Amino acid sequence: MDFQKRLHDAIQRGSDRASGKKNGDADELTPEKLKNLHNRYRLELSTYIEGVARQVIDQLPGFNLETLFGEKGWGAAISRDDLMLTRKQRENHYSRLEIFVRPMNDYYLVDLVSKATIRNREIWTRNVYHPLTEVNLATLREQVDLWAVQFAELYSAS
Repeated sequence: MDFQKRLHDAIQRGSDRASGKKNGDADELTPEKLKNLHNRYRLELSTYIEGVARQVIDQLPGFNLETLFGEKGWGAAISRDDLMLTRKQRENHYSRLEIFVRPMNDYYLVDLVSKATIRNREIWTRNVYHPLTEVNLATLREQVDLWAVQFAELYSAS
């Protein structure tokens, strides 16, 4: 997405937000509507995350795909466990990338989390969150892509 498009979208969101305040509480979202909205975003993002993870393992052979769901969140993880044998020594090198959407909380956020480990070293733990009423799925998809590309680059460099 180019800068002009993002700038136009930001201005549009600001205008929508300002006009929403003028209308009063007519468009008030109930906790049930917010929960349904979070579920819709979670489903869409977790499906996208799994697709991106599949593309990464196509390029980096030896990784296994795992679907994440439950208390921790929904998404996907790829992992690889390498065994290095030398003359008198044995080493295990574990690499893993997790990207998932956390369950809804009291703050009504879409919280996207990424954790990366390469050869037994934690590389990052990152999260990006947006209020449910201001979620931009394109931005969150770009973030997932960025994390996957960064992981692939760092893994292949190690």
